Amino acid sequence: MIQEFQIRVLPEQAVNEQSIKLFISKDKGIDARTIKAIRVLKRSIDARQRTIYVNLKVRLYINELPQDEEFVRTTYQNVEGKPQVIVVGAGPGGLFAALRLIEHGLRPIVVERGKNVRDRKVDIAKISREHKVDPESNYSFGEGGAGAYSDGKLYTRSKKRGNVDKILNVFCQHGASTSILVDAHPHIGTDKLPRVIENMRNTILECGGEVHFETRMDALIIEKEKVVGIETNTGKTFRGPVILATGHSARDVYRWLYNNGVQIEAKGIAVGVRLEHPSHLIDQIQYHNKNGRGKYLPAAEYSFVTQVDGRGVYSFCMCPGGFVVPAASGPHQIVVNGMSPSNRGGKWSNSGMVVELRPEDLMNEELRMKNEELGIESNGEGPLAMMHLQEALEASCWQQGNMRQTAPAQRMVDFTRKKLSYDLPASSYSPGLVSSPLHFWMPHFISDRLSKGFQQFGRSSHGFLTNEACMIGMETRTSAPVRIVRDNETLQHLTVGGLFPCGEGAGYAGGIVSAGIDGERCADAVAAYLRIL
Repeated sequence: MIQEFQIRVLPEQAVNEQSIKLFISKDKGIDARTIKAIRVLKRSIDARQRTIYVNLKVRLYINELPQDEEFVRTTYQNVEGKPQVIVVGAGPGGLFAALRLIEHGLRPIVVERGKNVRDRKVDIAKISREHKVDPESNYSFGEGGAGAYSDGKLYTRSKKRGNVDKILNVFCQHGASTSILVDAHPHIGTDKLPRVIENMRNTILECGGEVHFETRMDALIIEKEKVVGIETNTGKTFRGPVILATGHSARDVYRWLYNNGVQIEAKGIAVGVRLEHPSHLIDQIQYHNKNGRGKYLPAAEYSFVTQVDGRGVYSFCMCPGGFVVPAASGPHQIVVNGMSPSNRGGKWSNSGMVVELRPEDLMNEELRMKNEELGIESNGEGPLAMMHLQEALEASCWQQGNMRQTAPAQRMVDFTRKKLSYDLPASSYSPGLVSSPLHFWMPHFISDRLSKGFQQFGRSSHGFLTNEACMIGMETRTSAPVRIVRDNETLQHLTVGGLFPCGEGAGYAGGIVSAGIDGERCADAVAAYLRIL
């Protein structure tokens, strides 16, 4: 017999299957000897009050054992000799598009400008050790995309639950822990995700698809107003309809599209800083306990959002027990991001703290002057205007960081008081920090709203606004600055047939799961397109 229960337990009662079994046996009056197995279906932590509870949905197997796996497998067929589809980019959008194409009996040809997920790790290490950024192999470019070495968080606000479950199950099929099917905020971790990505690539290859690394798309091949393939830096051309999943940092792609009359438009973004606290302090605040999280609770998370002067100010990509990393994708840039290993056991916790920017904000005189000051041509209009602002901010940050990957930083309270920090706290950011008056050189459109937002967050969460916290500049790559316009039904580009803009880089996703969902949708759309031809 199988029974399911919703239970609310203390953290020590949720620590393992045996402790859950003992609680249920007593609470529900079920003989513990008859419970042959327990499967946790959903898990979340309720830390709103001083007593912390864990909410569980559990399935009991009474006098029988489970007969099924904990995840649902997808069947992938051999597609050798089948019609081919070009997938540009091997991030989550591209990988899930390729796997879904195989389900449709189509042969994916994946083209990735960066290296495979293991080899790119060497280039990523050089950013911290040698302050050298390889423009083709970094935190943004390479197999797995920006998410591979940027935490592996799988939380999404998508309401399409069925699609979300499919993405999580495919991850499990390729080696991710089944805990991602259970946790309210699932997370694979930077130490585990690369192997999962390798397994996804191997599935593509075993089914007859192709994956080409260090192969950058340099141009679309357009014939009679239809995309029929791509040209690459290797001299090879690949023909077929194109799923364009290049990620939010492929600025050369945006420029090519703009210069060749392929319609794009400016899109809103959010920019700000990485804010880093000691993880024990965040644990104390969030768990209402001076002893922190104790033995049974994970590193604490937080989420803040408010409105300041008509624009959103909010936390983004919160990394408990994680570290801040240099995420530039080219020379003369400083960009920061955050990540966590699977155990989230680091000494610091960080998140992006960002201010909403809309395309119309670029008519602001101060933001226009920031571009001009750094020699970046932009009049605040046009589809590349938001990208130009990103470039200006990253170049300004580079100058403030002594023209290396040492990042400009300031203590949190000093920032709100417009004071220079004469020293900085210890940090996880391995290239190093340099004290800098972020309040002075950041555009006031951003810094003033950040300051007011921090003060509001400090009032609602006592202890959060502190000089133990360090602001590290700058977080600029929260999302794509451009949207590659497409038809809502067919997902094809509005004016060029055979082109399927996909995922975060095209402006239609905001994280690993949503990019994966969009990749599958684009693959479905390509299958429909080929049936019509």
